[in-house]
Amino acid sequence: MRDVLIIPFNGVESLVIASDNSGGIGLKEMDEVQVPYETVAYYSFRVAVMECMAARGKPFAVTVQNFSGEHAWNALMDGINRGIEELGLEGFQINGSTESNFSLVQSATGLTVLGKVKTDAVGHSLKFSDETVVAVIGKPLVGNEVVESEAEVAPISLFKQFCLLEDVFLLPVGSKGVLYEMNQLFVNRTFGETEIVADVDVKKSSGPSTCFLAVFGREKKEEVMAAAGPYFHKVEVIKC
Repeated sequence: MRDVLIIPFNGVESLVIASDNSGGIGLKEMDEVQVPYETVAYYSFRVAVMECMAARGKPFAVTVQNFSGEHAWNALMDGINRGIEELGLEGFQINGSTESNFSLVQSATGLTVLGKVKTDAVGHSLKFSDETVVAVIGKPLVGNEVVESEAEVAPISLFKQFCLLEDVFLLPVGSKGVLYEMNQLFVNRTFGETEIVADVDVKKSSGPSTCFLAVFGREKKEEVMAAAGPYFHKVEVIKC
């Protein structure tokens, strides 16, 4: 199950809507994670755009809801533009609004990415079999770890590269962790914690989608490993 809305609108294409939000992250005194607003926006954009692209959507616009004050707006735009540049998106549009009547004691940001997909390309049900391979690309990180261990975060440019691989199914990992996302993937199989062996914590939050799942057949393993490089972490499923 994807965290997106897919809405048919002209008989040929569908609209893909993906969103993300953050609270208590920014530069206000009471924020739990102290980082520049550029960083806040970059990682929030990253989550939503990865969700959109994983659903085979082509992103074309983003809307921003800024509750951190007018002074934060330009930095938020800088963070989004950083993501746009890394993905090489052309003609991408940005719009949004700032809460300027009242001041919150903590930072808050909401963001929605819009994309288009051909209706006949919308994903179908995925089944797990003995030939299925699951890998985690990147490492689950949350909070200050995202900044401190940035080298272990799967780049969104790498995610874009994976979107071009044939017969590889992608799903960004969010705050509920790898195991939770795996249990959203397959219509014929769910997994207990003891059935999964990996060199990453499968129950840990992946914060702003610092990693993503790649699902593919065994014949694609070498190609996927070569594309992922040091970000590759295989997930072993123990047979019952």
